[in-house]
Amino acid sequence: MGRQILVVEDDDGIALPLVRTLSREGYEVLRVAEGRAAIEQATAGEVELVVLDLGLPDMDGLDVCRRLRDLGYDGGIVILTARDGELDRVVGLDVGADDYIAKPFALAELLARLRALLRRSSSRPISAEPGANAPAAASATPLTVDPASRRAHAGDREVQLSTKEFDLLAQLDRHRGAVVTREQLMDEVWDENWFGSTKTLDVTMARLRQKLDDAGADVRITTIRGVGFRLDEGRADA
Repeated sequence: MGRQILVVEDDDGIALPLVRTLSREGYEVLRVAEGRAAIEQATAGEVELVVLDLGLPDMDGLDVCRRLRDLGYDGGIVILTARDGELDRVVGLDVGADDYIAKPFALAELLARLRALLRRSSSRPISAEPGANAPAAASATPLTVDPASRRAHAGDREVQLSTKEFDLLAQLDRHRGAVVTREQLMDEVWDENWFGSTKTLDVTMARLRQKLDDAGADVRITTIRGVGFRLDEGRADA
């Protein structure tokens, strides 16, 4: 069975060709046309990547994205939109999207972006509500980061991270104990030509901190106000 992609798009003229193309590429493709159905489907099990339209009939796609991240969905999310302007792009990334592509788009470009996300991202089945079946707090354990496999472990337990979360952690780990500037992180993890709000960095960093803490990793991310961040040994509450 191929890797599972969820297409959330109410326009048949866009959704049907996309579903056919993805199926020909060997993916298992699910398609829904509404936001609530997307949330149910993505949180039900094996969806590894969501292709999400913003203009859905029942709720805004940004709210769908935010809800998926709030529920703990760790797969890739690519936003599709016909909206113009930097603001929508920034907001989309702030609420947890990994990538953003404007309509009309070339299928070849979209496929390339999806392949890149699937190579880098990891996902896991999650509970239907936040906190349900949440793991018990773990004792502090050493953090190891393997850029080759794109996996991070606290002891023998894998820390489930989204694409951007892992990229941030890998950059901090590469310079463990030293300050990495905000500009360096934006250039390496997002785009050296990024001119939008850097709030997306703070939002993603907050999620990363929480996941490391939940996993019991014996590290802490220290904010150096006005400069950047540093990955230090020892938990913040130690």
